Amino acid sequence: MQEEIDYGKLGLKMKEIRLRRGLTQDSLAEMVGCNTSHISNIENNHTKASLNVLLSIANSLDTSIDFLLSDQYGNPALALDHEILRALKRCDIQKKEKILKMIEIL
Repeated sequence: MQEEIDYGKLGLKMKEIRLRRGLTQDSLAEMVGCNTSHISNIENNHTKASLNVLLSIANSLDTSIDFLLSDQYGNPALALDHEILRALKRCDIQKKEKILKMIEIL
């Protein structure tokens, strides 16, 4: 059975991450190398993102394509695991120790 990408979910996830990173559509478009209206159209499900643009968006947002699409996986935990590891790599040792303590408490 062939699965179809839900571009509406993709756009919402992309917008959520962009806002979390404190980026505007203008700044993301500049990083991606496209115009602002294209970013807006992707986020609002008015157009589909090509694989090249999707890769550039993922790199610009410092995330992965699998995390952008994780809401659509049969096993979204795998993409989330990778995103957690990506975030941990950016932390210094003190932050990692605090995170470990929080995980152990949970």
